[in-house]
Amino acid sequence: MADFDLVVIGSGPAGEKGAVHAALHGKRVAVVEREPVPGGTAANTGTLPSKTLRETSLYLSGFRQRGLYGVEANLPRETTVSDFLYRERRVKGSERARILEDLKRHGVELVYGRGTLEDAHTVVVRREGEPERRLTADVILVATGSSPFRPPLYPFGDPRVHDSDELLDIHELPRALVVVGAGVIGCEYACMFAALGIPVTLVDPKTELLPFLDDEVSALLRQRMEALGVRMRMGLTVEKVEVPPDVKEPVRLTLSDGERLEADQVLVASGRSANTKGLGLEAVGVKLGARGQVEVGPEYQTAVPGIYAVGDVIGFPALASTSMEQARIAVMHAFKLEDPNQMAPVLPYGIYTIPEVSMAGETEEALKARDIPYVVGRANFSTNPRGQIIGECHGLLKLLFRREDLRLMGVHVLGEQASELVHVGLMALMTGASARLFVETCFNYPTLSEAYKTATYDALDKVRPARRA
Repeated sequence: MADFDLVVIGSGPAGEKGAVHAALHGKRVAVVEREPVPGGTAANTGTLPSKTLRETSLYLSGFRQRGLYGVEANLPRETTVSDFLYRERRVKGSERARILEDLKRHGVELVYGRGTLEDAHTVVVRREGEPERRLTADVILVATGSSPFRPPLYPFGDPRVHDSDELLDIHELPRALVVVGAGVIGCEYACMFAALGIPVTLVDPKTELLPFLDDEVSALLRQRMEALGVRMRMGLTVEKVEVPPDVKEPVRLTLSDGERLEADQVLVASGRSANTKGLGLEAVGVKLGARGQVEVGPEYQTAVPGIYAVGDVIGFPALASTSMEQARIAVMHAFKLEDPNQMAPVLPYGIYTIPEVSMAGETEEALKARDIPYVVGRANFSTNPRGQIIGECHGLLKLLFRREDLRLMGVHVLGEQASELVHVGLMALMTGASARLFVETCFNYPTLSEAYKTATYDALDKVRPARRA
């Protein structure tokens, strides 16, 4: 008899969710974690820390209050790294404690050390100073996450050059920052430092900012980021990096158009690679992709029966929310617990830039490509009573309805609380609702959510037969 029904490698959102879901169904579960603390990237270096730093940046800079009451809010004193990271460390500590309590409450054993697959049902755990331990299980779930990709052009050993994980260990706030890579992580960090008044330059080979967004929203986000003080260098690459021996001197970067940038700190955000090195996956028959991503089927089972993989380790979409759902589905399939086993057909995306952006469903460009006639409804937060109260002058809710029956096809939000507001539209998308839902729903007043009714009426005005003169 195996030691456990399930052994999970990794204690991030996917690993925790998979372990607890199996335990709730009476399974014997162990979680292997190589770091001295639980939570993975989400709790320690990525999702929660970066979003906490965003809120800290907004608070310390007085960004939300700028000009709101007829006065300018400025920092009362020079911001220190201790100020900047205080709340981040508190949130990180609370999340670690929550994970430990969650696993303990459900009877999941947490084993610290590096796990390696000896065969399809055995994980060998090694930890310095402790005897080797062999865990056998009917099912193994790989949820080891990912790490920042480090292009060889950059000397990451230098204290002035960082990947997105290292940025949390800075000793002093930069006087000027260059961010290489305008993906989600690069854009989020660029915004939070710019909000503090730090000069930020963002460099990316793509000409369009976050091209998976609706084009209108992408353009508006770029406009707001530039207004925040982020200098955009889009459509360009870094060709040369010069790092003087004296750490007090700036790093010099030469771009593909010949422009030379100088900054005392550089953040390289060039994507991520799966944490599969040293796991022994290929030796047991698991197939890996270009950056180490584990290849899986619809229920997240690998080429080896009994071995599953979920979360960032399998690549796109690499979101904490989807990772947790993947783990639930994998566990249900592995132990034949429930049916059906499928991911939600519509997934939300939240981007914690300044301002926030969130979306669910189709973009205008996708509807055009599929030749689906549609109508757009917009609501500007500047005309929304709650938006006026909080000073949200540039926010936008954009709804896309299929023209033939006014069924909601896509929802896009830019502005304060975008990642929360999108859920109203998400539920409508999940239930196949039409414009009628928003017309008949009574929203609290004044609220930003009421923008759904405004945007819907805007769409209805466009499809109403023209009135006779």
